[in-house]
Amino acid sequence: MYKGVAITGMGIISSIGNSVEENYNALLNSQAGITTIENIATIHADLIKVGEIKKSNQELIDELQLKKDNNFSRTAMLGTLAAKQAVENAGITAINEYKTGLISATTVGGMDMTERYFHDFFDNSESTKYISSHNAGDSADKIAEALSLEGMVTTISTACSSAANAIMLGARLIKSGKLERVIVGGTDALSKFTINGFKTLMILSDGYNKPFDNDRKGLNLGEAAAYLVLESEELVKKENKKVLARISGYGNANDAFHQTASSENGEGAFLAMKKAFKIAQLQPEQIDYINVHGTATPNNDLSEGKAILRLFGENKVPDFSSTKPFTGHTLAAAAAVEAIYSVLSIKNNVVFPNLNFETPMTEFNLVPQTTLKHKPIEHVLSNSFGFGGNCSTLIFSKSE
Repeated sequence: MYKGVAITGMGIISSIGNSVEENYNALLNSQAGITTIENIATIHADLIKVGEIKKSNQELIDELQLKKDNNFSRTAMLGTLAAKQAVENAGITAINEYKTGLISATTVGGMDMTERYFHDFFDNSESTKYISSHNAGDSADKIAEALSLEGMVTTISTACSSAANAIMLGARLIKSGKLERVIVGGTDALSKFTINGFKTLMILSDGYNKPFDNDRKGLNLGEAAAYLVLESEELVKKENKKVLARISGYGNANDAFHQTASSENGEGAFLAMKKAFKIAQLQPEQIDYINVHGTATPNNDLSEGKAILRLFGENKVPDFSSTKPFTGHTLAAAAAVEAIYSVLSIKNNVVFPNLNFETPMTEFNLVPQTTLKHKPIEHVLSNSFGFGGNCSTLIFSKSE
């Protein structure tokens, strides 16, 4: 088996907690973070539920000690908080001592601020500062600056698989020797644009999302930021670093089926998982838990379920669950959020519950784990599938 790339630090802020410890406690106690919208003025406030972080922008500004005239988007602020946590958790005090990079994922970018001032840009000179922070790469630049990082900085935006691809690229850069350390993950804030966009697609639930339930109505959007620190084997040994877990496998595929829908037979998902197993040099029966993409949309759960059955076979599917009923679907941050949950699963030998499940789907006999389950966990497979057919799979393994 391929040993994998070491994970030495993690940081996260989501609707269920402002740290890794708070997120873990919420997962253990089935404390979901799905509520009505408070921070955004929208006509949909009473119609849909979201995974909203209950910190105002001003509270985030104060926590980060930003200047009054800053042009940070909410996306950038959430990302900066989580990335700082990850670096601190990894025990890094001199970030440029080794060849270090940052790969940050986002879909919202700075639009959570530019959409607020769209009609004011020609008349209000105060608001024009947000124009330069609109692009997706700005949040990555701001995170790097906050970390005093001088190395490689890049941004990935492949819809809901963005953070998975950031993690995958980081692992590949470590394996190839291009970098010795990479901070990888993603950040996305809630915005009117995404709320209205998903509403138009008619895939938002008017209640709580119910992944893999026959009566599922759609997803709840969420906001979050999560980052992991990846380090080379040489650096780990030299610094005698504690390894939380390893990224042993990864794969990306595209079935080019539809702009927003997955193919009904799950071709892209199947190919991504198959590639990840090849890299990890593992067999499907070695997976102890699958953190499924599980968005609770009619299309995704059917497609992902069929792909899982194709790969694992009938009656051989391991324990699986979606953690999106806790956080909502956090778009570009989702795969990084769920990467941290996968590592927590491995470290603590636990399978997290798939909340809100009641009725099995009629198309196949797949029932997620609905209660907290303690069992030995060596390998976790985590799926993340995005618009445009961007399908990515990560496999996390226990460190030796």
